[in-house]
Amino acid sequence: MDKLERKIPPVAVFIILIILINRVTHALPVFTVDLPLHSPLLAVCFVLSGVIGVSGVYQFHRANTTVHPVKVEDASTVVQTGIFAYTRNPMYLALFILLFGFAYWHQNLLALGFSFLFIPYMNRFQILPEERALEKLFGNEYIVYKQKVRRWI
Repeated sequence: MDKLERKIPPVAVFIILIILINRVTHALPVFTVDLPLHSPLLAVCFVLSGVIGVSGVYQFHRANTTVHPVKVEDASTVVQTGIFAYTRNPMYLALFILLFGFAYWHQNLLALGFSFLFIPYMNRFQILPEERALEKLFGNEYIVYKQKVRRWI
């Protein structure tokens, strides 16, 4: 399974899960329930996701470091300002929030469960390998940052 580490870009994982959520909703309507405020929640998730994701990309660009999740070795600094003072992975958090909102909007409990698959997948195949690479690249500076700021929220 190590072969999957940092191989599939997070946006591709997001797209795969969006497709699965949509398919599950239509294929298994038995899991459909009446969830309250599904459209407003999707709107909130959409806006929140955009703000968090764009904030992360902005901070990376401001620090002149890479936003490419597969080429972590190209990072030039540990970004600890802005949104990165609250979460170490704002772009991944943004993708999850959007997945959750999309699944909730579909009002299907199984689809909602599929949105949560993003977290363990990202932890195992993207974030942990990234963290190892960043520790190797930045040493104690990154280790101290990890101790101060949570992985997700």
